[in-house]
Amino acid sequence: MIRPELKQPADLERFREEARAAERRYRARILVCMTGCRSLGAVELGKALRERVAAAGLGDEVSIVDVGCHGPCSLAPVVVIEPQDFLYGGVKPDDVDEIIELTLRQGRPVDRLCQQAGDKPVTTVGEASFYRSQQRQVLANCGRVDPTRIEDAVARDAYAAAAKALTTMDPEEVIAEVRGSGLRGRGGAGFPTGVKWDLCRKAPGDVKYLICNADEGDPGAFMDRALLEGVPHQVIEGMIIAAYAIGATHGFIYVRAEYPIAVEHVSTALAQARECGLLGENILGTGFSFDIELRMGAGAFVCGEESALIASLEGHRGMPRARPPFPVQKGYLGKPTTINNVETLANVPLILARGKDAYAVIGTKGSKGTKIFALAGKVQNTGLVEVPMGASLREVVFGIGGGVPDGGEFKAAQMGGPSGGCVPAQFLDLPIDYDSVKEIGAIMGSGGLIVMDDQTCMVDIARYFLEFAQNESCGKCVPCRVGTRHMLDILRRICRGKGEERDLELLQELAEEIKMGALCGLGQTAPNPVLTTIRYFREEYESHIREGYCPAHSCAGLFDYSILDDKCTGCGACRRGCPADAIVGERRKPQRVLPDKCVYCGNCIEVCPVSAVVKVRPAGGSDE
Repeated sequence: MIRPELKQPADLERFREEARAAERRYRARILVCMTGCRSLGAVELGKALRERVAAAGLGDEVSIVDVGCHGPCSLAPVVVIEPQDFLYGGVKPDDVDEIIELTLRQGRPVDRLCQQAGDKPVTTVGEASFYRSQQRQVLANCGRVDPTRIEDAVARDAYAAAAKALTTMDPEEVIAEVRGSGLRGRGGAGFPTGVKWDLCRKAPGDVKYLICNADEGDPGAFMDRALLEGVPHQVIEGMIIAAYAIGATHGFIYVRAEYPIAVEHVSTALAQARECGLLGENILGTGFSFDIELRMGAGAFVCGEESALIASLEGHRGMPRARPPFPVQKGYLGKPTTINNVETLANVPLILARGKDAYAVIGTKGSKGTKIFALAGKVQNTGLVEVPMGASLREVVFGIGGGVPDGGEFKAAQMGGPSGGCVPAQFLDLPIDYDSVKEIGAIMGSGGLIVMDDQTCMVDIARYFLEFAQNESCGKCVPCRVGTRHMLDILRRICRGKGEERDLELLQELAEEIKMGALCGLGQTAPNPVLTTIRYFREEYESHIREGYCPAHSCAGLFDYSILDDKCTGCGACRRGCPADAIVGERRKPQRVLPDKCVYCGNCIEVCPVSAVVKVRPAGGSDE
């Protein structure tokens, strides 16, 4: 397909009207998530839709569009059908004929593919509780456009904000607009974006660089990945505006190689933007030139830190350096460099299009706009959510996420990834913003939000996240390299029931030393999960240490499996399913677990048809 070269803003507007007109030719659009949903059959579903819609003679009336993440990942594969906005989940190729007959021919929903609210099907996006409390500003077009077609993006006003900035504003005005909006970095630190841009613009030197940090490595986080996969042109447009503001002519998108769909979509978007003259020399005839290079990282968590990312871009091992000087003073190749997170840059076109005051209406006094979270863990509705800054944890977990499944009780939420903290149930109504979250010992982070229920051991959670941070430590500084190893050794002992009374004080002392002495932000925040779990769940640590008992029945060896005589039917399912031959008993009589042989796999609980297998205190302990 040959695309027009856009030599002036009028050409862009003409291209936009042509793209909109082409879209209006269709009376319906079937939007199939073709990013995360691929793992559950979206590719086969898309193929079936195209074949059968064509066979039904509807190919000229119905457009089937491969799009990015719709949000509710727990419903995958997810399909939205316009113009009614019917929301279907768990769609399979076998469902296509019914969709054609009921929805495309009769305009009616397929109720069995919709979510249920009691006895009533929830048919549209607007009715679904998952979307009701959200304000999808940055994600407005994610799941609505084909990320591999610049026409789809331009039809929804992509590059209009960049054109406005390049033709009607000078760089200082752009910076003032972003600064006045209150936008803070979405990568975790929350530094004011406009201030960072201003520092870089004023830094001495004619050559300056812009870097988009897409090295998202937090366990359970996929916000940046979803934006690059679903709306890559929105990120590119944000980079054009940022480059114009700071005076950069070359930029990088640094993305981890583990994101193949993001790499594919960004590569395609960059090529199409260049083809149209939206990247390269003399963009839209304004005299401003800027281009972007895609670089793939090997997946080192530490490369999410600015100076380590720069070292990696320069071809060195990704390790942080002492600051100052900061990157805005001396960054890539020793030149002033601005580094912004993917979500930060995706916010920028909204600010320029709507104005700083309209943007700042959303959020709290110190945290403006919205925040995207990757909602995961023990929650009914997992997925990608966007809420105003200041929304409470209760709104996210229960209002959008639907609460804990299977009647479980909410215990805590891990915010900010392995460098964040565990927020307990007592703070469910706390507004989520940069300042309030920091006050309780956590950090906003890039937006990972992992929900934990009453079956979660908080000591083991602290061990898990610290183990991740320790494994990902670059090893450059002693506090992080050695200190986190000592902390991890202590946590492992406690989880095995070998903890000592002095361990809690020692963990806190080590944590404070690491926070004060580590070279980079990742090392300095690594102890946060340990400190917050000790602060809010100290009794669980004490139970492990003093009683050799895990109250959550999670740490192997610190609880026993037992079979209830009054429930056991003697069917032998547990005995046959035990890989360690740790269950004995005669047929049709109560079975018995041999603790010395048990390997704590939990298979006996899974296979028991009458729920006779339970977890109890170790032999000799009290279960009160």
